[in-house]
Parts: sequence; C-alpha cells; structure tokens
Amino acid sequence: MKKYYPILFLYLSIMLTLMVYWHGLKGGFIFDDMPNLQDMGTYGELNSWDKIKTFISSGIAGPTGRPLSLLSFLIDANTWPADPYPFKYTNLMLHVLNGLLLSWSCILILTEYAYDKQKALWIGLVATAIWMLHPYMVSTTLYVVQRMAQLATLFTLVGIIGYLKGRNLLIYKPICAYAVMSSAIGIATILATYSKENGALLPMLILVIEFCNPNKLNKPNWKWRAVFLWLPSITITFILLRYVNFSSAPFANRNFNMMERLYSEARIVCEYLYNLFIPQIELKGLFQDGFNVSRALTRPITTLSSIVFLCILLFSAFYYRKKYPLYAVAILFFFASHLMESTVIGLELYFEHRNYTAALFLFLPIAALLYYLKSRINTKLVDLITLCIFAILAFFSYQRANLWANPNQLQIYWAQNNPESARAQNAVATILYNQGYREDAKIYLQKSIQKLPDSTLLNFNFLLQKVYDNSATHQDYLATTERFKHQPLDAQALMALRYLVDTIVSDPIKLEKYGHDTLALITSVDQNSSYHNLSVFSRLKPYLEARIYLAQKNPDQALQSYLIAVQVYNNIESNMLMVAEFGSAHYPNQTLVLLDKVELLYKKQAPSTLHRSKSQYDMEIKRIKQLLINQIEHS
Repeated sequence: MKKYYPILFLYLSIMLTLMVYWHGLKGGFIFDDMPNLQDMGTYGELNSWDKIKTFISSGIAGPTGRPLSLLSFLIDANTWPADPYPFKYTNLMLHVLNGLLLSWSCILILTEYAYDKQKALWIGLVATAIWMLHPYMVSTTLYVVQRMAQLATLFTLVGIIGYLKGRNLLIYKPICAYAVMSSAIGIATILATYSKENGALLPMLILVIEFCNPNKLNKPNWKWRAVFLWLPSITITFILLRYVNFSSAPFANRNFNMMERLYSEARIVCEYLYNLFIPQIELKGLFQDGFNVSRALTRPITTLSSIVFLCILLFSAFYYRKKYPLYAVAILFFFASHLMESTVIGLELYFEHRNYTAALFLFLPIAALLYYLKSRINTKLVDLITLCIFAILAFFSYQRANLWANPNQLQIYWAQNNPESARAQNAVATILYNQGYREDAKIYLQKSIQKLPDSTLLNFNFLLQKVYDNSATHQDYLATTERFKHQPLDAQALMALRYLVDTIVSDPIKLEKYGHDTLALITSVDQNSSYHNLSVFSRLKPYLEARIYLAQKNPDQALQSYLIAVQVYNNIESNMLMVAEFGSAHYPNQTLVLLDKVELLYKKQAPSTLHRSKSQYDMEIKRIKQLLINQIEHS
C-alpha cells in the first residue's frame, strides 16, 4: 500500500491547487491582456489559416512576437471581445501540467545527484507541492497574458527532462543518448523562445544543473557540451552584453539609466527572494511604475546591502556546490533564470511573473531539509510542520485568487498599496468613471495629479475623461499642454493619446469640438524632447494626425500624414491596414497614391520580415489597385 502514497500525495497536491485557484477563474482581463489579445478581433473570426497566421505573427510583446503563445490563445477563443474564463481555465491547467513536469524533473535531478529512489521521490514531490501552491504563482496563472511565461516554463521543463532522460542512457546506448539530449535541447529551446524570449536560457539552465551535479560519472562528452550547452550560453551572454550602455539615457522610454537599473534590480531580486520564502497574500501587483529607483549605491542604502547579500549568496552557492548540491542548484538556477529580464535589457523593473521559472527548484533545499529532519526528530512532528507549510501556502493562495476574481477590487487594493504608482491611481479613476461616478473620477484624478505632478498618463487621462462626456474646453487642452511641457516621458501616455484620438474620430460631435485642439496637442507632444526622438511616437504621430484629417474629410492632408506614417512604419502588414483604412473612407485617388508608396516600400522590404509569401502580397496589392482604378473610372 505504501508504494501508492507518492501517487496519492501528488493527486492531493493537484486537487488542492485546483480548489485554491478555482474561484479566481471568475476574474476578467486586466492590464496587458487587452493589447496582446485584441488583434483576435482585427481580422474577423479567426477561422482560416491565413487569418490565424496573420494573428500569430502580429505579436507586440517581444522581439519574436511570441507566436506559440498567441497560437495557444486560440484554444480559448477565435474572436474579440471574448469571455476570460476559458483563458484562465487553460492557464490553470498549464500550471498543473507544469507542476507534473516539475515533479518529474526534480526526481530525475535528485536521482542524478545520487539520492536513493524513495528519498528522491518524496523530496521532489514536496518541493513541487510548495511551488504549485505558492501565492507568488497566482499572478502568473490568473493573469491571462502570462501564459507566455507558463509556456516558456513548460518547454524549459520538457527540455530538462529530455536532457536528463537522455543522459541516463549514456552508458547503455550512447548514440541514442546524444540524439535524445540534442533533440530535447534544440527543439525545447526553440519552442520556449517562441513562447517567451527567456526560453532561450534553457541551455544555460541545463548547464547549471550539470555544473552542480556531484556525480561526475558518465558526463556527456566535452565536445557535445561545448556545442549544445556552452556555445548557446556564451551566445546569450554576448547578446546581453550588447545591451550594455552606460550613457545618460540608454532607454528612451524609462526613467532610469543602466547603472540605476542594475542597482534597482539588486533590491528587487532580494525582494523576490524574501516574498518567495516569506509568502504574502497580495503585494503591489502589476502596478510597479512607482518603484523607488536606486540612484546610487547608497540611495537608498538598501541598494548596497542588497548587492552584498546577493554576492554572498552567489559565492556560497559556488563554495558549497559539492557539499550541498541542492542548495547550489536552487540558487544558481534562480540567478540564471533572471539573467535576461533582471539585468541590462531596458524592461520594466519589477514583475512577479519573472519568478515562475526562476523558482522551479528553489524549494528543493527546504524539502530536503524536511526529509532530513525525519531522521533526527519525531516523524509525526515533521509531517505536521510540512502540513502547516502547505496549509499556509494554500490559504494565502486561496485568498489571493479570490482577490483576483474581482479585477476592480484588485486594482483598488493595488492603488492603496501603491500610492506612488500613476497607473494604479489611473486605474481607480477609470473604475470610478466606468461605474458612473464621473465627477468623483475627475476629482480623484485631480488629486492624483497633485500628488504625482510628473505623470503624463494622469495628465492625458484627466483630459480624456472630460472629452468622453463632452465637458472638455479649449482651456483644458491648454492646461494639459502646459503641464506636459514639464513632465518626463511616460510611455503609457502614448496609449492614452491613442485612445483620445480613437474617441474623437468615432464621434462627429467630438470631432467637430475637439479635432483642432487634439491636433495641436499632438504637435506639442512632438515638441517635448523626451518624445521627439522616441521611435514609437515617430510612427504614432503621423498616423494619429492622418486619422483625424481623414475623419475631418480632409483627404489631401490625410494623405500627406499617411505617406509619412507608412514610411516610418515600413512594414507591409501595417501599411496595408492603413491603405484599407484610407480606402474605406471612399477617396480612391488619394488611396491609390498611398498604395503606390506602400508597394514601393514593400519591394524594398527584406523577404525574411514578410509574414506571408511574396506572391500573396503581390496579388493583394494588384487586386486593391484594380479596385481603386475601377472606382476612379466610375466616379
């Protein structure tokens, strides 16, 4: 009967995880969900391969576009707007699947590290249960768009399992072993990377597992390791080093430079570790724009202490690698997993989901310690301690999942915990406005602007709310422009500016009332030095102007702006959408001029950047051109 206990334990761990998360599936979309998923409705119902291919190649979340992650969302819906429940349900199933793969990985690692089968089984299962039930994983699982992190983790675990299973065959079937290891690393790295870019770290993570392995027998040939482990790891390191830039403003849309980012990340990684080992129900959530950036080693003083602590931790992992391999692999795997997102790339500073992969093996030493204590103190006492750990984690995760079930309540909670976050305060104002408390929303924004005078996001959205209900005046536009002159870059403000234009062009009354003022506002944005050279805005400005001119029935002026926009976008997909937008307004002469310009740019576009075959684009351009010519001839 005892031989079935591990299976029963795993089953109960999964059931408990499902129970803890279940109520949280009722929550809605939040934060980055909409920008990443709304293209599901751009092309109509995604019911053909061409439409699906266009959607999965439209990703904006990273350099690869993360097509595998986008493809996975089609499991849950094929149009937009969509019901969030199926998306969250799939995320939960992926979390459980990752738990199963993690338990397998842990057992394989422990066996490889010379732990006996029974010991490896229980340590692996306990460590996995802690990871599955940990409240830090709730935000990744219930935040729909973070399926990208989940899938990258899934393929990372598949790669680790494939490598370790292949390694076990080295004595008996060396040719088969190298084929399995090579295929596992190669295929899993590609799949993980196209789910999320940090999946490219898989060879380095396997290198960490191999480095900490006290069992040096049957090690893969050094030539194979050089090609499949060392070379990819060195390549990733070299790519990251290319991001190093110690100029005063290396990141056009961030309020920190390279050293300030590295200093800040030291504090943040320490905070990650603290919250992983001292779990909390809910913290500051997704609104981390108010994080206090480290401006120097002693500003704040915790910067220096954090760097010292991390250095000691890293040194101890190397020093105790042979004596305590599980401690070493937990720490080094954690650091290696953060190498891409928490060092030199100019991403936002703080996100909990960066620990979804990083924490995979972090709880192995705790599980090993609990198993060790069973031989030193009363077994029932150790079982009680273990159950208490599970109970605390499950309770915290349950409470957090319940909070995530109500997005409005969740964002209000974050705003209270994050008074320095402009995004959090703006979210509360938006909730108030959407619930009908419009004057309260405006008052809240006014107070928030007084507390956070540097926020362009709050500035723009205060104006936007007035435009929504037609209460904005010329003086409001002037006040927004004046405040903007003294405000640094807030990338979220660009999205607010786009919403402002969307609102105006979709309503003839608002267009008549605010069209000219909005054009003047866009010009003032262009004159702000922090935006003037920003590539995102250089594309957005002429496009937004073109839309306003088009809505004002000024096709010649719209054409001039569209011609600039297609030049700076220089992408056939985006440019053809602009042609379609212009053509739908029934100005065939001007649209034909724009199409000729788009065709000229398309012929210069590198074939490798095309999402479809060249013949398809050629046929589409020819078809639209003939359609426009027919319209001109019959007009």
